[in-house]
Amino acid sequence: MANRVSSLMANMPIPARQFVVFAIMGLMLAFAAVMLFSSDEPDPEGGPPTVRRLTEEQYRNAIADIFGPETEITGRFERPFRSHGLVAVGTGAAGISPFAVEQYEVSARGIAASVLSKKRRAAFLDCGPKNETEFDAACAQKFLGETGRLLFRRPLSQDELSGFVGLSRSATGQLGSFYAGLELGLYSMLIAPDFLFRIERVAAGNDGAIVELDAYSKAERLSFFLTNAPPDAELLDAAASGSLDGSWGVSRQVSRLMDSERYPEAVRSFFADMLEFDDFGETSKDPQIYPAFNSVVAGEAQEQTLKTIEDHLLENRGDYRDLFTLRDTFLTRSLGVIYKTPIPKREGWQAVRFQPDANRAGIQSHVAFLALHSHPGRSSPTLRGYAMRKIFLCQEVPDPPASVNFTAIEEHVDKANVTARDRLDIHSTEPSCAGCHKVMDPIGFALEAYDGAGSHRTHENGSLIDLSGDLDGQAFASTNDLAEALRNHPETPRCLAQRMYTSAVGRDITWKERYYLDWLIEGFADDDYQVPSLMERIATSDNFFAVVRPMDQPARRVAKNNAANGDGQ
Repeated sequence: MANRVSSLMANMPIPARQFVVFAIMGLMLAFAAVMLFSSDEPDPEGGPPTVRRLTEEQYRNAIADIFGPETEITGRFERPFRSHGLVAVGTGAAGISPFAVEQYEVSARGIAASVLSKKRRAAFLDCGPKNETEFDAACAQKFLGETGRLLFRRPLSQDELSGFVGLSRSATGQLGSFYAGLELGLYSMLIAPDFLFRIERVAAGNDGAIVELDAYSKAERLSFFLTNAPPDAELLDAAASGSLDGSWGVSRQVSRLMDSERYPEAVRSFFADMLEFDDFGETSKDPQIYPAFNSVVAGEAQEQTLKTIEDHLLENRGDYRDLFTLRDTFLTRSLGVIYKTPIPKREGWQAVRFQPDANRAGIQSHVAFLALHSHPGRSSPTLRGYAMRKIFLCQEVPDPPASVNFTAIEEHVDKANVTARDRLDIHSTEPSCAGCHKVMDPIGFALEAYDGAGSHRTHENGSLIDLSGDLDGQAFASTNDLAEALRNHPETPRCLAQRMYTSAVGRDITWKERYYLDWLIEGFADDDYQVPSLMERIATSDNFFAVVRPMDQPARRVAKNNAANGDGQ
């Protein structure tokens, strides 16, 4: 066999021979890549398929991708719901309010009218009736079918398409305009659950308890995870062709999506969600106490942290853990006022490296984190300690009991020579407080080096601030020490991997998936804690697409009970 192959190769023209060699090399590299990410992966366990509502950002990205960024969205979006630390998980648990329904209708009317206006319709329609008052069934079917495929992120069934075409036909007759009728058909698609919700479906032909998502649901998971936007035409074509059924086809699409302009946006969106930046909408500061902090600074503070994360993790392929000791960042002139760092540029961003003695190591020392987790008129070691535990370490701290009396703490706020440590000393003696505060306050005290707006300070109410504390056995005496303790904590990378996976699948991990999570952590460490490698590992893993059929759960319990009772013969 080998001799015949060698003979065949020898008789080929040189260009053909080179093509075959390169093709074989490409297949070998692809096989190696698949083996790298899946060779030791635990068997898929899966969870239930999810139904997730589009976030505001995903909704806007969908409209911009399908109809152009100039398409205005006039409706408002309600405050997102957070679950298991993420809005990305909360979208699968929150309902839909009458206000949201009303605003979706407002947006749908505006979008449909804009797309099919005289000024813009030619960009989306290459057909139409000779007489505008007549209905053109073929044109309507073409437009609604192609647009519906992008909006629903899958091809429309014949019944669905017939329904939208029929609605457009009826509206054309009543309104005397083909384009007005088509506008109603598009409006109906824009308020349909299949657009507003990511409805995952299971692949047909597999009767096992653990099955895969169908090709279009795979495409959805991949695209929203890696671009925070719906699948584009190429990814939908890949789903239609069956190429997403194999590891090579998935790997190819993952590489393409991670090379796209949208990938950095997806990373930024994940970290904005993880850092709870949506809470800035309800964050305010007393202007008399913090005159330099305003809505512009609040927006720039968030952008500072996201720019720092993007630069370190994507541009420099840095170690995720180093985000907590990193002194490189970007500032505007207005942010420079709060950081007490002169910025020569009047407009735009300037790269800055803080000196080791500047007490600015890590994103937990950024204004965005410090201001968000403070009171309107003062700092809070408790809020900051709680946030570090919850956000960076994925550790749950119970809410305070309803019977807690805050009077003893509040009455000493403005007294001379009293610091936050003095005020919160009561937490160590009050039984209802001590259990939780002993894990929050000791790490929050280090961040008392910053006031409620995030400016550095050394004294509070005339007294020198004691920054010493302890993080799970690691003592520290400064903000830099705390930064090192956070970086080196074993739960720091594990928390990130868990958050990344739960964000991708839209639910908390199941008990059996803990082995898969361990596998992700090991790979994360092997890849020097590089976030792009972690995301690629998740997206190319078998577990990423594995689900449990909801109807299988009762059947499995019955089978288990029968087996226990000796009836499972």
